[in-house]
Amino acid sequence: MTTHSATAARVRTGGPEEDGPKILEHIMGWTLVVVVAMLITQLGLL
Repeated sequence: MTTHSATAARVRTGGPEEDGPKILEHIMGWTLVVVVAMLITQLGLL
């Protein structure tokens, strides 16, 4: 394996990190769900 191949395999693309805080991710996800639900009900779309 060349140095270029080993480096290219480890390049990050800006996606979520694997070792991040999972609870924060869940809280932000549910907050987004609640905000979208409130927006839908306020606009009378449901």
